[in-house]
Amino acid sequence: MILKAALASMVLVAALSASAFAETTIMPLNSEIGLEKTITQFHAPSNNRLPWGFVEGKIANPVEGHPVIIQFFKNGEAVHFAQTDVNDDGSYEYRFRVVDVTNGKITKIFEGDYVVKIFKVVYLDKGSTSA
Repeated sequence: MILKAALASMVLVAALSASAFAETTIMPLNSEIGLEKTITQFHAPSNNRLPWGFVEGKIANPVEGHPVIIQFFKNGEAVHFAQTDVNDDGSYEYRFRVVDVTNGKITKIFEGDYVVKIFKVVYLDKGSTSA
């Protein structure tokens, strides 16, 4: 999973680097599949004017027919939920509005710090004994 920043018209506000906070755990659902949960951070600066953000990633071992679920939390409160399909190659992407500009009026939909939880259904590694 990656939250990206770019300087084009349809881009994200903040970036996560390799040193940024991200924690992934897998909870087995049965002997073959599990729920992979990644927790990361998202920051929308107060001076942001870029309209779009997105969450994207690639799942190495996705279970077909199970979408990716994305949850945004601010100060411990759920503020946004999303679901997106997984492509045949295991990739996924979800785009969301960070800032809306209508008739010259700017509305900040996201501003400040958020915790983002991303849930994916994956096949378990048969060689792994961790739960």
